[in-house]
Amino acid sequence: METEQNTAELAVTTMASEDSTETFVMVKSKKASKRKREQNGVDMESESSVASKRPQFPPISGDKLTGGSDEMRKVAVPAHRYTPLKENWLRIFTPIVENLQLQVRFNLKTRNVEIKTCKDTQDIGSLTRAADFVRAFVLGFQVEDALALIRLDELFLETFDVTDVKPLKGDHLSRAIGRIAGKGGKTKFTIENVTKTRIVLADSKVHILGSFQNIKMARTAICNLILGEAK
Repeated sequence: METEQNTAELAVTTMASEDSTETFVMVKSKKASKRKREQNGVDMESESSVASKRPQFPPISGDKLTGGSDEMRKVAVPAHRYTPLKENWLRIFTPIVENLQLQVRFNLKTRNVEIKTCKDTQDIGSLTRAADFVRAFVLGFQVEDALALIRLDELFLETFDVTDVKPLKGDHLSRAIGRIAGKGGKTKFTIENVTKTRIVLADSKVHILGSFQNIKMARTAICNLILGEAK
């Protein structure tokens, strides 16, 4: 009797399971739906949350950047640039003091142009700009060309020697320098106009003022002239 009852119960359960499989409907888990909602909310709020969580700091004065102490740059002046520096001192002095709020003087003992920050200096980077400006003038650039180092950010100075490109001596070195300058300086002027740079030839030294890409083009042209290659 017990075996018959067990078999009957098994039959009923199998019938019930078949009926339940026919009416079974897939239900999404609550965890998956909740996770998707959270991801969508994070995507929507990411930009606003980052903007709101970003700290806001007040601008720092020049005194705090330097730690309260004044910084100084010194630019050595060779003997052959004393007279041009004296003649153009007012044009050099004015932009450094009025525009960059720096202090500048020429030390007669050490023969250096000394540039120093003060309490009115707002941008600590202006000290480097002023030093590059004076250095460019000392190397032989005109004041108008050197002023671009103060007004523009992406300008650089590059210096190299003719003998660094090719070891030349005597007349060979003189002819290489002559090829760079050209007759009446025409070759140098052409390179300056094409590459939008300024070039100074000082003995065997070549000084180039301009942007990074323009300096690269001018340097390539000058090197080809030194090597005697016609491009």
